[in-house]
Amino acid sequence: MEQKHALGRRKSAVARVYVVAGTGNIVINGRPVNEYFKEDSLLYIVNQPFEVTGTTGQFDVKVTLVGGGTKGQAEAVRLGISRALCEVDKEAYRASLKAAGFLTRDAREVERKKPGQPGARRRFQFSKR
Repeated sequence: MEQKHALGRRKSAVARVYVVAGTGNIVINGRPVNEYFKEDSLLYIVNQPFEVTGTTGQFDVKVTLVGGGTKGQAEAVRLGISRALCEVDKEAYRASLKAAGFLTRDAREVERKKPGQPGARRRFQFSKR
């Protein structure tokens, strides 16, 4: 099997994911996944596509991550892995990944701050007198 690649995005995080047949190694920006993501919840998010499709330990993954925070990065990696698995075998994996909601790009972004107020929606306190 040749190398398949996909792009995953979440908030301001962008993950370029490369999947190839292997033994289940996941490397993010040159570091092992359990060294890059210390929290168990983030490791769980990254491994969800493999658990849903039943392919744990069958693919090696190399990820290049840019931007965002840890949670956004983990969810970007999840989307990228899901898209790459669909490229590997669409008939086998697409239905289960789609049912789990891993192929949908979460488009929610932070709303920008407006001038003349302290945040995106927040206003300064109003004084009548």
